[in-house]
Amino acid sequence: MKSTTIGILMFLGIVFVGGFILLGSAKSNGNTITGNVVVGNPELLQGEVQRVVLSVESLNYSPSEVRVKANQPVSISLDDKVKGCLRSVAIKELGLSKYLKTAAETLDFVPTQAGTLMITCSMGMGSTKLVVE
Repeated sequence: MKSTTIGILMFLGIVFVGGFILLGSAKSNGNTITGNVVVGNPELLQGEVQRVVLSVESLNYSPSEVRVKANQPVSISLDDKVKGCLRSVAIKELGLSKYLKTAAETLDFVPTQAGTLMITCSMGMGSTKLVVE
């Protein structure tokens, strides 16, 4: 029984240390690079910040399509008309989600590849297209 307990503790220790190393290596200067996106403080990155303010119309985000440029910081906020689950913004293709409680809060990132992504609420009910050019 003692050898089993020691084996389990060693395994958990290795997993913990490995996770710490992997998570720590992805961060650089307060920004995290994950595939098609750089997440962090867009003010620290090159390029003019592309500000996107979403509203709501017929229980969906408005406008129905937003265009931004690749490799430039994007800052998404919601106006005061947005209520409920629509305040929880997600871009699943980029692994991003954030609850924007007030109009001053933002979801900040830098898309690194062109393509069409969907911005949705946490429940997937409201959506808009994000076209990265």
